[in-house]
Amino acid sequence: MLNQQDINKRIAELLLEAKAIKLSPDKPFQWSSGWLSPIYCDNRVALSYPDTRTFIKKTLAALIKKEYPDVQAVVGVATGGIAQGALVADLLELPFAYVRPEPKKHGMGNQIEGRLEKGQSVIIIEDLISTGGSSLKVVDVLRAADIEVAGMVAIFTYGFAVAENNFKEKNVKLSTISNYNALIETALEHNYIDSSQLQSLSAWRLAPESWGK
Repeated sequence: MLNQQDINKRIAELLLEAKAIKLSPDKPFQWSSGWLSPIYCDNRVALSYPDTRTFIKKTLAALIKKEYPDVQAVVGVATGGIAQGALVADLLELPFAYVRPEPKKHGMGNQIEGRLEKGQSVIIIEDLISTGGSSLKVVDVLRAADIEVAGMVAIFTYGFAVAENNFKEKNVKLSTISNYNALIETALEHNYIDSSQLQSLSAWRLAPESWGK
């Protein structure tokens, strides 16, 4: 049986193999925020690989059973958490819903899609945690609807200090199945990067807003 560190690294390995995560410390990407980044992460790509998709689904489900055993429904964060959330909900045989970034502009004007009941305990599924800002807006929407948020689980986190503070401020427990430290360790072991690039990658996570400038 894999321990947590092995699971973190195995998920990172699968995401690298699928090219859901790309590392380019010498030619960084630019995020919409303006930050320069040596990493680009799109975990939706992993959905195209059945073995990877299944391993992620089972790992998320096992995490929920262990840390949030009493939840009554699964809620995905649009759009990245919708597909994976539905897969996990199906495996756990739980109801599924998802939350839009803003209310629908026609029809019923829903922001919560699916049926949730007041007082129901839910687990939120997200694909990626950066600063946590957009993910935590979902918490606000659910709490405003009198839904009890047990916590949030995600495939990957960069581990930024700002994200940790944001989750603490909202009093939301975050659990993930992989993280940035596991990623760069795995990338080094499998020759996606070399040792000369390791320092730059480590420095970025500590000060992403000023890295490369």
